[in-house]
Amino acid sequence: MVAVIYSEDYLRHRVPYGHPERPARLTAIVQALQAVSWRDQIHWLRPNPDRPVEAYLRWVHTGDYLARLAALCAKGGGYLDGDTPVGPESDRIARLALQGWLDGVDWVLERGEAALVCARPPGHHALPDNGMGFCIFANAAISALYALNVKGLTRIAIVDWDVHHGNGTQAIVETHPQIAFCSLHQAHFYPGTGYPQERGLYNNVLNIPVPAHSDFRVYANLWEAQVLPFLRQFAPQLLIVSAGYDALASDPLAQINLQPADYGQMTRMLHTLRCPLLFGLEGGYDLDGLAQAVVATLAACQTPGLT
Repeated sequence: MVAVIYSEDYLRHRVPYGHPERPARLTAIVQALQAVSWRDQIHWLRPNPDRPVEAYLRWVHTGDYLARLAALCAKGGGYLDGDTPVGPESDRIARLALQGWLDGVDWVLERGEAALVCARPPGHHALPDNGMGFCIFANAAISALYALNVKGLTRIAIVDWDVHHGNGTQAIVETHPQIAFCSLHQAHFYPGTGYPQERGLYNNVLNIPVPAHSDFRVYANLWEAQVLPFLRQFAPQLLIVSAGYDALASDPLAQINLQPADYGQMTRMLHTLRCPLLFGLEGGYDLDGLAQAVVATLAACQTPGLT
């Protein structure tokens, strides 16, 4: 069994026409998962809108930023930066997304099943004092801190396989010795961070810039040579995946040549670590490829060979 945490309210984060981070991303995923032969093996869960998150937000985000976001949404919306629009309900929906991520931490730790948080807006570019790159709140980083501070774990790993470097996540967790962060991302690409020499204050960061046009043969070698040894040495009690799907060959915003099935392969590699596994949606902008890749990810959490 796997869990999918989803709410139709996530569609209410409105973006201008033509913006890549659109509600159709989620509906494509949901429709694809409802059509798989193993759909009866999926637990569909709704995020808990009554879960208090203000204190958790303030672990990483400044009060000034939270106030500016609330005021901007109250005025009907606007832009946090040139790429990151918000609408009247975006503050509420971004909080509901974080609530879904925290519900996911609870689920995988208590039930031992993998889970996907099928939420938007994404979060891995969000900085303490502003949103950027389509992202509003640092969902993955806050979830890791929640697992440490509330759930009592001592070692959390975050793997970010989005095609863009998770600069916001790294900025928050690189000073925490109990959190390891690994990012594979297209080299010399937005947001211009994620160099190999960025190792974190406790050697707890592994950045792997991948050359443009690389395929899974390149990724598989990097996983075996760098990613898995880094994670095994850290021995996490919880593994959080910033699951972006914009490294697909079909994605319009990047130039990496992965195929949907490759995400199943990477998921199987993560399962060799034998720890609870939480996926949270980040990027991915080709609707069909995104949906197929999510299906491949969750299928790899089921019986071997399931499609």
